Amino acid sequence: MMWKDWGAPERKFARGESGIVVTDGRVIEGYASLFGKRDQGGDVVQPGAYKASLAALGAADRRVKMLWQHDPAQPIGVWDDVREDGVGLWVKGRILTEVDKGREAVALLAAGAIDGLSIGYRTVKAERNGKGQRLLSELELWEVSLVTFPMLPEARVSAKGDDPDGDTWRSLAAILADAAQAMAGRT
Repeated sequence: MMWKDWGAPERKFARGESGIVVTDGRVIEGYASLFGKRDQGGDVVQPGAYKASLAALGAADRRVKMLWQHDPAQPIGVWDDVREDGVGLWVKGRILTEVDKGREAVALLAAGAIDGLSIGYRTVKAERNGKGQRLLSELELWEVSLVTFPMLPEARVSAKGDDPDGDTWRSLAAILADAAQAMAGRT
C-alpha cells in the first residue's frame, strides 16, 4: 500500500521551545512537535502519540524522512535520532550539503531566515474535547520538514552552531538588539 492510499497527509508546524540547534554547519536538533500545546488549527498532540509509529519504523528498519518544506521531491538530509520525551518529539539529524537544497537550508538556518520544524503524519486516533480542540493520541509519522512558517507561534527558535572561537551563533533578534543598544550608547 502506498502512502497516497492512506489519505492526505496532515502537517503540524512547531517552533521548538528549545530551538533548532545547528552544529558543524549541518547537524540540527530540536523539537518537531510539542505535547499539550494547542496549534493554530486547534489540535493538541498528546504524550505517547508517536510511540507506535516510531516502534513500527524501527522494526521495519526505516527512518522518518527529512524534507524541505514538506516537498517529497526534496529530501535534504537524514534524521539520525527521532524520539519522544517529556516535552514532545525531539529530532536530531544531518542536512546533506551535497544536495543543493541542503546547502540553501544551512545558509537560511544560519541567517535566521528559517526557524521552524513541521511534521507530516496521518492521524490514527483522535477525539474532540469541549474546548474546540482535537486531541491527537496516535499519529503515524512520515516526515519532519524544515519550514518557513511553523504552526505554534508562541514557541521560540534560535539557530546555534560552533565557531572557531568557541562562541555560538545567536538569534537574529539578539544580534539586532545588541546592535541597537550599542548604537544608542554612541549618541
